[in-house]
Amino acid sequence: MKVWIPHEAGLALLGELPPQVTVEVAERPEELPSEPADVRFWVPPFLAGGDATAFLNELPDLSVVQLLSAGADAWVGRTPEGVTLCDARGVHDPSTAEWVVTAILTQLRSFPAFVRAQARREWAYGDVTPTDELTGKRVLIVGAGSIGTAVRDRLAPFGVDFTLVARTARPEQGVHAVEELPELLPEADVVVVLVPLTERTRGLIDAKFLALMRDGALLVNAARGPVAITDELTAELATGRIAAALDVTDPEPLPADHSLWEMPNVLITPHVAGSVRGLLPRAYRLVGDQVRRFATGQPLINVVVDGY
Repeated sequence: MKVWIPHEAGLALLGELPPQVTVEVAERPEELPSEPADVRFWVPPFLAGGDATAFLNELPDLSVVQLLSAGADAWVGRTPEGVTLCDARGVHDPSTAEWVVTAILTQLRSFPAFVRAQARREWAYGDVTPTDELTGKRVLIVGAGSIGTAVRDRLAPFGVDFTLVARTARPEQGVHAVEELPELLPEADVVVVLVPLTERTRGLIDAKFLALMRDGALLVNAARGPVAITDELTAELATGRIAAALDVTDPEPLPADHSLWEMPNVLITPHVAGSVRGLLPRAYRLVGDQVRRFATGQPLINVVVDGY
């Protein structure tokens, strides 16, 4: 059984595999290690989409696509019939949760203003202090999956109050339904968005969503850029009424002349929440487990289901 992975380093991270499994490194479609017709299990490059999904047509014997990303929006509806699509749910929980916590603290404690003052060699004090604080804040987490849970766990020691929202309510777990957002948004000091990009979540952060946020609230988007309507988000942030920390934008990269870059109430990072040194070891532990499951006829995990 032939398996293709995108990283040479992954070969040593997969663990012991059944003897019938052959693993090859295929970093790019234009530089293939062998005949693609025999590939049964394919791991595309991290955050691959577009051209990579088109390559599916070159793999006639393919049975499994195992993504290294938690999001599968670029792949849903594009995998051929009979091919199982699996995401990397759980792999990015620690790194994305760390980014969210860092982004919240960075904005609340006015670190961007201090960095700008440092660049000017100014001992800034009165203009940016006292800063806000995380202690006692009401945090609304929109997307109560594994990353949302990881964020909650890491924020808990700061003494915050949580409200979690998912596609459907889970009353026994204290999770609200997304339809309750109009009642929940006005009560939140920090709104963290961690939903997958689907037809239901595309444009979720629109003018109405933003208008419901309380004055001085912080929006944190670590989901996907198109979850927000960029023009409406930009217009609201331009008023200065709320602030934002964005790891994702629409489009990506954000054009150099876009006004979001210059807003003092906006922190932007270039889609790096999951890009950490620990990514490959965690990712290839999952890949190795999935290959062993597939090779021995066991059910795969993290299967992306209809409706995503």
